Formats: sequence, structure tokens, C-alpha cells
Amino acid sequence: MSTHVPARPNWWQRNWKWFVPVLAALFFALLIACIIGFAALIFGILRSTPPYPQAVARAQADPAVIAALGEPVHTGWFVQGKTSTNGASGEAELAIPLIGSRAEGTLYVVAEKRAGEWRYETLAVNVEGGERIVLEDNQPPSAR
Repeated sequence: MSTHVPARPNWWQRNWKWFVPVLAALFFALLIACIIGFAALIFGILRSTPPYPQAVARAQADPAVIAALGEPVHTGWFVQGKTSTNGASGEAELAIPLIGSRAEGTLYVVAEKRAGEWRYETLAVNVEGGERIVLEDNQPPSAR
């Protein structure tokens, strides 16, 4: 009479039911982290160009923008647009979301850099209700 002892299952046979979902969840989390990291990098690049903070500061100081959006006016996360610089020249086209206590809007910036100085061709806020506020060029040259 021989006693047949069944072979003990190997690690994979014992653990695949929890290992496969955990591995899939880790892969999915890594994919999401890469997408978020890439988006943060792109938004960070757009926010680091000089037209962004200059335009936002002008919009936040403009009485008509404050009246339309409400205080405080701050920027949203999803900046859209493009920028390019090459030494003393460059260009920027940005759409910056603005959020106030009463309404939201979008700050549109079209700027060109010549001889190291940014000049704004378009600097306007479109308020959610349809109003358009063109920001006047009343800033001193040192603030540009």
C-alpha cells in the first residue's frame, strides 16, 4: 500500500488571487501618479513664465475685476495656453481661470517679449456671465 501525499501548492498557486488585484491596483496608481505629475509639470511651466504673475497681479488689483468677481480673487488650477522664449524674445498665450467670492472668470493673456520686455497685446477678463473687462495699461513701466 502506497500513501500518496498530494504535492503542496507553490507560492503562486496559493497567492495569485490577492497578488493579481494588488499588482493591478499598484499599476493603476502608478499610472495616475504619472499623469498627475505630468500635468503638474506642464501647469508649473506655464505659471513660471513672467506674463503669468504679472497678468494675475494686474487682474487682482483691478477694481472692475474685483467688483465683478468679488474679493479675494485667486487663480484656478487648470491654466491653458502656450509660451515660448528665446533669449530676449518670446511669446505667450494664456487662459488663466480666476475665482472670486461672487463669480468666476478667465483671464486671457497674449503677450510678446521684445528686447527683454514683455508687452501685452491682450489682457482681459471674461466673467462667467458674459461681461468682458479689458485691463487698462495704467501700470508704471517698472511694474511690467
